[in-house]
Amino acid sequence: MKLGIVVYSDEAENIWNAFRLGVFALKQGDSVKIFLLAKGVECETLGTEKFNVTEQMQSYADAGGEILACGSCLKIRNSEGSEMCPLSTMQDLYDLINESDKVVSI
Repeated sequence: MKLGIVVYSDEAENIWNAFRLGVFALKQGDSVKIFLLAKGVECETLGTEKFNVTEQMQSYADAGGEILACGSCLKIRNSEGSEMCPLSTMQDLYDLINESDKVVSI
C-alpha cells in the first residue's frame, strides 16, 4: 500500500504519533510519504521530553520514509527546509494525494 500522511498540527503528541504510524507502516512493507503543511512545518522544534518528535522523525527517515515540507508555509515562518524536511510545493502535495492508496491527515 502507498500511504500518504499530511501533518498540519503543531501538537507534539499528534506529530509523534503520525511518525510512529509511518514507521509502523514502513515495517509492514508499505510505501509512506509525509507532507508537512501549515503549523506542521514547525515539527522539528516541537518535541517534548514525553514526545520526542525529532527522534521519531529520524526513526521514520532511517526506515526509508520520505518527508516533504511546504515551502510557502516555511517562508511565512521565515524558515527554510532542512536535510530531513526538504522544501516542497503544492505539486508535491498533489502528487502525494494522487499516488497514495490512502491519505491520513493529522
